[in-house]
Amino acid sequence: MLLDCIRTGDGWPDAEMSLVTLGGGPAVAAAAAMGAQTTVVEPPAALGAIGDAFGSLRTVIPALAPLAGGFPRFFRRFSSAVAAAAPELVHSHGIKTHVLAALLPRRAPVVWHLHDYVGMRSVSSRLLRLLAHRCSLVIAVSESVARDARRRLPASLPIVVVHNCVDGGRFRADGPVLDLDALSGLLPAPAGTIRIGLPATFARWKGQDVFLAALARLDRPDVRGYVIGGPVYQTRNSQWSGPELRAMAEGLGLKPVGFTGFLDDMPAAYRALDIVVHASTRPEPFGLAIAEAMASGRPVVAAPAGGAAELFVDGEHALGVAAGDPDALARALRALVTDAPRRQALGRRARAHALECFGPERFGSRLQQALGVILPAQGQAA
Repeated sequence: MLLDCIRTGDGWPDAEMSLVTLGGGPAVAAAAAMGAQTTVVEPPAALGAIGDAFGSLRTVIPALAPLAGGFPRFFRRFSSAVAAAAPELVHSHGIKTHVLAALLPRRAPVVWHLHDYVGMRSVSSRLLRLLAHRCSLVIAVSESVARDARRRLPASLPIVVVHNCVDGGRFRADGPVLDLDALSGLLPAPAGTIRIGLPATFARWKGQDVFLAALARLDRPDVRGYVIGGPVYQTRNSQWSGPELRAMAEGLGLKPVGFTGFLDDMPAAYRALDIVVHASTRPEPFGLAIAEAMASGRPVVAAPAGGAAELFVDGEHALGVAAGDPDALARALRALVTDAPRRQALGRRARAHALECFGPERFGSRLQQALGVILPAQGQAA
């Protein structure tokens, strides 16, 4: 979504976009290729390891001790990098950067783009409420996230909803297809195999365990499952490991299951699948994989909790199943596995719906409308 926001900045004449980030990676290179000025300010290692998995302020405060020496120097570098961009608006996209942006010397309005539920973060919710007076606007990625934020943040803080964006030109039904078997180190699947995949990080709540259990209940030799993604977080107790999931699959008697790791070409990965599964066990702030898979013309089975419930009409654009219920997921998958015409019709309707509701033009218009309240007609944003 960060890159979509940078792209939307082109809608303001003479706008200059600058990206100050806490780490490098493909998104930084892509932002630079789009014309944004990019600066990476590496934080102390201890900052990256701190998160709400610590549970409370009482337990997180001792974890902050290693930061005592390094944080002031880091924050001076961060503040200088932002100041060098001379922004007319500071638009932050993560809990830690929300806090950092609010602590900056007040030079420009600050916008927090909420991609997560504040209420599920005991430490962060207190920090954001404490710093809310330093924020001019909150953009939430779904009505569900907005409702949660309104319960946790001061009533005086404006909160608007802008659903995330999916590029229907990249995510489309036709085009190159990845060889998921080769990427997983598996022998080619027999002709006629139905490929079912769950694309997600290895956060425990993403439901890889539910997906594997549903595949075991499905118990069909003409089906092969794929777990697409990998661990991403530095915070403790927050994710599965690859060996854990492989052992889980073996314990369920699933042979073979493909573990692809993270894939750079997700549009081609979606096109390699006959069915895409979203199995999150807690409310999803938005559910970008659902929207991407729908735009790719894939039939989707998803848990419609939280923001995910705003993305489709059950039975029309995707099939909804109760979160955390492998039996229900297996039943929905069986209904699609055995009915190719239904899969095809669901995929066609899904793509049309995704293009209408989550396309770049609609996203750009709504984002510009939201930011236009506090951003001049032209200027620079960081």
